[in-house]
Amino acid sequence: MLPKRSFLLTLVCLFALAACTDTAVTPTPFPPTAVPTEMAILATATPTAVLLDTVTPTAVPTLTPTPMPTTQFPPAIIVNDEGGPVAISGVVTYTNPFFTLGVAAPVIILEDQAGFIDRDEGYLMPIASQTLGQITSDFYTSPFSYSLALPLEPQGAWRDVDNDDDQETGVQVFAVAYWTNTFGDPFLEERDLGGGGWSTAYASTVASIDPETEREIVGGWLLIYAPDDQQGFPGAFGDDGLIFTADDPMITLPAGYTLVNLDTTPFTFDRSRYPRIDLLEPAGASLVDYSDLSYDEAFNALVDQLSREYAFTEYKGIDWETLRAQFEPRFAVAAAAGDVDAYRRALRDFAWAIPDGHVSGPFLQDEFFFNVVGGLGLAIRELDDGRVIANYLLEDGPAAAAGIQLGATLLALNDVPIAEAIVNATTYTGSASTEHVRRLNQLIFATRFPLGTIVNVTYQNPGGSAQTTALTATFEQDSLFFALGEQLPTGFELPLAYKLLDSGYVYVQIYSFSDNQLLTVQLWERLLRTLRDQDSPGLIIDMRQNAGGSGFLAASMAAYFFQEALPLGYASYYDKERGEFYFNPDTARSFILPPAELRYDGHLAVIVGPNCASACEFFSYYLTLQERAAIIGHYPTAGLGGSIDQVAMPEGETFTFTQGRAMNAAGEIHIEGKGIMPTVRIPVTEAAVLGEGDVLLATAVSYLNQILDNE
Repeated sequence: MLPKRSFLLTLVCLFALAACTDTAVTPTPFPPTAVPTEMAILATATPTAVLLDTVTPTAVPTLTPTPMPTTQFPPAIIVNDEGGPVAISGVVTYTNPFFTLGVAAPVIILEDQAGFIDRDEGYLMPIASQTLGQITSDFYTSPFSYSLALPLEPQGAWRDVDNDDDQETGVQVFAVAYWTNTFGDPFLEERDLGGGGWSTAYASTVASIDPETEREIVGGWLLIYAPDDQQGFPGAFGDDGLIFTADDPMITLPAGYTLVNLDTTPFTFDRSRYPRIDLLEPAGASLVDYSDLSYDEAFNALVDQLSREYAFTEYKGIDWETLRAQFEPRFAVAAAAGDVDAYRRALRDFAWAIPDGHVSGPFLQDEFFFNVVGGLGLAIRELDDGRVIANYLLEDGPAAAAGIQLGATLLALNDVPIAEAIVNATTYTGSASTEHVRRLNQLIFATRFPLGTIVNVTYQNPGGSAQTTALTATFEQDSLFFALGEQLPTGFELPLAYKLLDSGYVYVQIYSFSDNQLLTVQLWERLLRTLRDQDSPGLIIDMRQNAGGSGFLAASMAAYFFQEALPLGYASYYDKERGEFYFNPDTARSFILPPAELRYDGHLAVIVGPNCASACEFFSYYLTLQERAAIIGHYPTAGLGGSIDQVAMPEGETFTFTQGRAMNAAGEIHIEGKGIMPTVRIPVTEAAVLGEGDVLLATAVSYLNQILDNE
């Protein structure tokens, strides 16, 4: 039983969380070398890292620059010649609502651009090159400020970029970039870097989104370090519009640091001592804002956007123009009357009309409370044999007082057959991606009514005959809390918690992939070390209360159970330039493996349920690869197979929708609308529902026993 809390506070928290843990999902994803977020978003794609003491950094040659003859290139024309930068400061402005999700260790660094110069998307910037800055204001309030003191001699990789035939020392090229550190020491390692490359977001540089030049640096600022005054550097983009290519016109740099403004033609070379460089949020990551429009204008703009960018239009057969015609009159009436409540109700109902558990609009508190505050003192559950039984009775509640017993079969409510009454129930938890989740949510609210409602309940007690009794809905929250069950966190959970079972197996419950990522990984790695140190024979992972979060974190944590970098699949997004959903077949996501000493080879059992959503489902899916784990449950998971985005709407409301389409390594949609099916399905029987103890946990223990007995 959950601890008692005020009805109002609990339900507000629950349904505020519903909008956010649908976000749990996977916050909005960014390219792995861009930013942290599933969002997605896959489910979302936040860069992360490997333990420092296990990384072999890319070698940084120790060079003593050899004096060269004066180069043939003209000298750079310098502005603000104060001897070169010694410290850089600036601000980072973000509007993306998922920018800070789970971030515990944000960093500003000098990012070695040798990977970009080489066009090597797997380049790992050397740890020695990573000069860390300081965040000098509240990171969780946009914009936040930073400062970065430059080293006297940076330790980046040298690149000769002047395109002549002479072999010269070259220069070191940097951008200033934002990252998040999750693994190991404060420096960025392979998992922090999402596999390597260079930043395409929240950096001093601007990356192209044009299909022909995607990820090319086409603007912003670079920081260059030259060992002497003999090194050549591009003075402008060449005819191809790119930098560090054969047609670049060349100039000669002065020794030391110089800032290069790529937004001027030719480039501007700045030697200010204390320059300000702001890091840039790309248009594709920023929050789309319709809040200044009228209700109907904002609605039409939203539908226009969804018709292009919603990830599963064809897959779900959604006709956006039909929905527009259905709902637009309601928004127009609300706009004409200035009726805020009517507007919010229309936006909420529009969200509910989209069969996707990631989609959410306003939560109408007053309407919710009015319609569900009254209970009958019972909760119901549907069995595999089709019966609907009372699986909870409140002591001295209306149902118990009328003689209804635990296990009684409900036949009708107000003379409406129970199956029909369930279908007619409004699911205040919002829309659903799968029929089994929709049905379970309808079961929750079929027995909730406004206070004082008289309900004729037709039922049959075990061993008895059918009878009807009139119950009055009273203020009672216990039956609702019981029915919501796994959807109600207490608020005191750590990201994950574990214990040793009497069976000798270890049990871990992962509550979220959207909590403090640094803490999550530290707890996870402590568990994995202990499992290995104690040679634990089996691990049971309970995912039943995990509503999602960072898809990248989910993949990173699953990787501890594998010995090879298996392909995981793809994520596609609407590409404005291409005018269609697109994924680059050369950018399949794969496991980035942790250090070998942290990988666990023991047997696994994963317990799932319908409240395992989004990133939780990706984690569970990954453990089906190579049949690594048994998936145990009564039901499939929620079936939320994408990453999300949000749109700002009038009256301080937001609308959340699925932006990223997740696919497996074969390019197939594999989770949305389906969920992860249990490989060991436990029937929903009267004994399973009414019996004492946790039948799914007991099954997991029995499964591991059987595996070990057969070895």
